[in-house]
Amino acid sequence: MPRARAALSALSGQPGWRSGRIGRATDDADVWVLTTEWDSVGAYRRALSTYDVKVHAVPVLSFAVDEVSAFEVLVAEGAGADGLAAPSGLA
Repeated sequence: MPRARAALSALSGQPGWRSGRIGRATDDADVWVLTTEWDSVGAYRRALSTYDVKVHAVPVLSFAVDEVSAFEVLVAEGAGADGLAAPSGLA
């Protein structure tokens, strides 16, 4: 999760970023999700071209898989999140 936190931090510093969350699949502890909200698609695309995002976020995004699951939010930043860092509810 440290790499996902670094990715979220790099993305959160970009113009147009609203909020972001890191979650884990409830049925597979090795499957994670990084969700972000932006003002527009253009803001997201511009963020991807910045140096910090290329260094910290793009390597994490390269591990993306097309998989359906349910996720629990473990870290949230941005509007209404108040720096949520919740312990896992998995046994």
